[in-house]
Amino acid sequence: MGLKKSMKRAMSAETDTTLPDYSFRDILRTLSKSMREYTKYAWGTPLLVTGEAVIECIIPAYTASLINMLSGGGTLADIAPYAGMLVFLALASLAFGTAAGVTCSIGSTGFAKNLRHDIFHKIQSFSFANIDRFSTSSLVTRLTTDVTNVQQAYMMLIRTAIRCPLMAIFSIIMAFISGGPMAVIYVVVAILLGYAVFKIAIVAMPIFRRIFRKYDRLNDSVEENVSGIRVVKSYVREDYEKKKFNDASGTLYHDFVHVERILAWNQPLMTLAIDVIYTFVIYFGSQAIVSTQAQAMGVGQLSALITYGFSMLLSLMMFSMVFVMITMAEESSRRICEVLQEEPTLKNPEHPLMDVPDGSIDFDHVSFRYSAKADRNALSDIDLHIKSGEVIGILGGTGSSKSTLIQLVSRLYDATEGTVKVGGHDVREYDLDTLRNQVAVVLQRNVLFSGTIKDNLRWGNPNATDEQMLEACRLAQADEFIQRFPDKYDTYIEQGGTNVSGGQKQRLCIARALLKNPKVLILDDSTSAVDTKTDRLIRQGFKSFIPSTTKIIIAQRTSSIEDADRIVVMRDGKIDAIGTHEELLRTNDIYREVYLTQNKQSHDEKMGALQESADAGKEASHE
Repeated sequence: MGLKKSMKRAMSAETDTTLPDYSFRDILRTLSKSMREYTKYAWGTPLLVTGEAVIECIIPAYTASLINMLSGGGTLADIAPYAGMLVFLALASLAFGTAAGVTCSIGSTGFAKNLRHDIFHKIQSFSFANIDRFSTSSLVTRLTTDVTNVQQAYMMLIRTAIRCPLMAIFSIIMAFISGGPMAVIYVVVAILLGYAVFKIAIVAMPIFRRIFRKYDRLNDSVEENVSGIRVVKSYVREDYEKKKFNDASGTLYHDFVHVERILAWNQPLMTLAIDVIYTFVIYFGSQAIVSTQAQAMGVGQLSALITYGFSMLLSLMMFSMVFVMITMAEESSRRICEVLQEEPTLKNPEHPLMDVPDGSIDFDHVSFRYSAKADRNALSDIDLHIKSGEVIGILGGTGSSKSTLIQLVSRLYDATEGTVKVGGHDVREYDLDTLRNQVAVVLQRNVLFSGTIKDNLRWGNPNATDEQMLEACRLAQADEFIQRFPDKYDTYIEQGGTNVSGGQKQRLCIARALLKNPKVLILDDSTSAVDTKTDRLIRQGFKSFIPSTTKIIIAQRTSSIEDADRIVVMRDGKIDAIGTHEELLRTNDIYREVYLTQNKQSHDEKMGALQESADAGKEASHE
């Protein structure tokens, strides 16, 4: 009754339908590509397991003959051949089992290694649009928990899932040989038990699907909390974060309890089957032995029949565990297939251009939206033409799509309408690596990786010499603070750059981009954490050392872009105005308002100083 209620609750529960409907065949075809050099172990293990199963089913038959001989008064000479054969069979079974265990371990761990490799390499090929479909925590879960589940299921498939059915079938066959018609009970119990286990797995499957989705949300909570721990502590939100985590963990706990209650029916059903078989075999077997004076069945046959019954039920019990594991792994497999079969939205053309002639940039009536389902365009009818070597400033309010605009230049996204050109060619005509090596972008969120300062700088150029790194850091105004570190350029940077300040991190990222020696350099609000003097020195360095490089500077401060050749003012994904600093002060309300807001204090101070000077002059003249 309890199982029936659990089944009804599970079937009526809402299930996740966001995953593609991959068939079992599709899953096998996709995952089998990761076996590669470990395919031989996938074939070798079942063969070894088959040998082990055959030998283990022969042993009870020899044991039965030995028992009958002992009960019939056999001598030591009579039983010696049987005993010797039993020792040989036991050693052979051990050898087959050990070899199967070794090949299974090598095959499953190698398969998991290749699978992680394939998933990670696939993720590296994703565009921003692809990554937008997956959360970071979800991808981490697929690379860890899901791969582990698939590895365990694979291990069971090539060994336990082969061994158990073979043992069950061989045991039933040998039971018929030993016990005749009495072995029918084994067939009946096996069918009923198999049906019950199958029903349990079918009910548990959608629950596991929900559980893995909730794993993603739990990991989201952990990742967000850890990455923003400084903000959490600054705002004293530890209790709130604990409650959020406990809620996510609690729903996961309840789902696991629910599914474990369903799966818990496996054990009592197996125990019931064992009791039924033992009662049946012992009762009717003993009756046959007594009534026929061991003519119809001997003690050895009864012993063998019981052994085969136990082997069959143990195999079915193990197979039910395999079935449950495969049920769990099926959802993990689907999630992995979702990543492996995801097609990158950005691809190289058939015959890509391998050289960027210069740093000129042209936006020809470009519009862009992040997805087909988006309500409106992020960019609309952008018509902008930049000469090679120009310094272009971009200013606009939050949400004006400044960052979106520059992401189209390095082809992190493709324009929805219109054409983006670099060096006179559509960016879609270039080899992606070639384009991005010539368009260096220092993004708004600066990222440093664990390793030395040199390691991080060489992301821009793996072959950069110490002199080149020194020059780039001087240009980015980073050499000064690096020299103050005890280990200088060998200073270790913690993950995420947590042991350097925001301004230091920005300057290191600028130096890293400069080492690419790009034809286009884009700074996406990348000097916001440095003081105005350092900001001015960085811009002066750009003019002196990389005059031919096109420089696009997105900034919130007008002082960062007022000496640019042209300034683009954006509003709501459109270009509101283009001009020099002086022109925009006269003609554009947005730019003028931003400038006056940021410079009001200094403007008032200057006016006050002038007024004081004038008053002092008047007093002197009166005297």
